[in-house]
Amino acid sequence: MDINELRGIHTLLVMAVFLGIVWWAYSAHRRKANDEAAHLPFDDDDVEKRTLEQEKTEKKE
Repeated sequence: MDINELRGIHTLLVMAVFLGIVWWAYSAHRRKANDEAAHLPFDDDDVEKRTLEQEKTEKKE
């Protein structure tokens, strides 16, 4: 077994790990967590209020 065979085995192993992570991340049982994470930027109403207040104070100056 030479270095090129080890490189080939390493490449296949890394590709299998990568495909396993992708499969896990997009699997059906992760859908709820992914949907919650996707909506996080829109869930914070306080940010919108602070932004509006900041814009009002900047206009006054």
